[in-house]
Amino acid sequence: MGHKLKKEGHVICQVVPGSIAEELEIAPGDILLAINQTPVEDVFDYQYLSNEEYLEILIRKADGEEWELEIEKEFEEDLGLVFENGLMDDYRSCRNKCIFCFIDQMPSGMRQTLYFKDDDSRLSFLQGNYVTLTNMSEEDVERIIRYRLSPINISFQTMNPGLRCRMLNNRFAGEALKKVDRLYEAGIEMNGQIVLCRGINDGEELEYSLSVLAGYLPCLRSVSVVPVGLTRYRDGLYPLEPFTKEEAKEVLRIIHRWQQKAYGVSGLHFVHGGDEWYILAEEEIPPADNYDGYLQLENGVGMVRLLLDESEEAIRALPGGDMQRNVAIATGKLAAPFLEAILRKLQRKYPQVRAEVFPIRNDFFGEQITVAGLVTGQDLVAQLRGKLEGRALLIPDTMLREGTDVFLDDYTVPMAEEALQTQITVVKSGGQDLIDAVLHA
Repeated sequence: MGHKLKKEGHVICQVVPGSIAEELEIAPGDILLAINQTPVEDVFDYQYLSNEEYLEILIRKADGEEWELEIEKEFEEDLGLVFENGLMDDYRSCRNKCIFCFIDQMPSGMRQTLYFKDDDSRLSFLQGNYVTLTNMSEEDVERIIRYRLSPINISFQTMNPGLRCRMLNNRFAGEALKKVDRLYEAGIEMNGQIVLCRGINDGEELEYSLSVLAGYLPCLRSVSVVPVGLTRYRDGLYPLEPFTKEEAKEVLRIIHRWQQKAYGVSGLHFVHGGDEWYILAEEEIPPADNYDGYLQLENGVGMVRLLLDESEEAIRALPGGDMQRNVAIATGKLAAPFLEAILRKLQRKYPQVRAEVFPIRNDFFGEQITVAGLVTGQDLVAQLRGKLEGRALLIPDTMLREGTDVFLDDYTVPMAEEALQTQITVVKSGGQDLIDAVLHA
């Protein structure tokens, strides 16, 4: 596939209005053949080659005519080309059989794209996906270093090579950790994650992993430790158990001890516990300063703190009054108590504003799954039918596939509106967005 792409180039599907490309009359359907006489294999090449201030690009128009265009621009200024495929190449799927893989714990019959396991270093750089390094070739490592691509997000799980082979069910998984040394020596910025499995990579193994990973500071800027997500679809899979409250407290003790060590040396807290640990342990969510600028929000690290702080700021700025509102809010069981606390503060300024929070139990994946992002349309409808009494319903945008109105189970927002006989407002995840939606949506 790679050679075919090199020969035929990359089809442009969109030209950004007002961009350099539009000025040069490049159009959707044109094909990018080369930049500075170099064939473009994928997005790594494209990003690197197109950064320069002086470019010669070769375009094939729809009628087969080839244009050689000379461009002078600012360094790193975008050309304004959008390609059919964000990677400009085939997506690389995961070769591991991780004992904790969430995709293996999904029921059959869902849309095909949900079963695709990616493990592509280019997606790490582009979209923040976490990669195991087992799929990263020598050439990839060299290009990351040569093009200074960062940050790269790495799923470590453990720094014990033998245990990593067993956890990922891949005999090369331990060896793959040597690539981290290469990236570190080249000064490439990295973030890491450890999916913690009870009795496997916790306790002494976690201590050992963090002691090794601390050696990669400051290039390795953060490591999140998150509990394994366990659905009810685990037949025939590795027997994993959920953590208890006491075990969650022990995990946090280890994390906090390493935070103190790392902060003393580097000024970074470095290792961060996912929000779920604090909720399970019934401990206070740390203050914003502990999150080093929220490097791992996508991983559920610091989301609760950010929501609490942003909401408080938004409420403080409000004048208050006797506005009347009565809405319902649906979320996962994890966030529900925090939303209730936020709404109590809002009511002090607006006593006539009512907002009832409905924590949706995850019957689809199983009750161990408590995040809003995995709530399905069918669970939402089944649990709210007859309870809304005509109130508008607010749901977080994390419940839907990005940029769409579709839930994980292919239920759509209009279908849910029809079933519940109410209007649904999709709310962005920021605290200001939440307060605005409660008062005005």
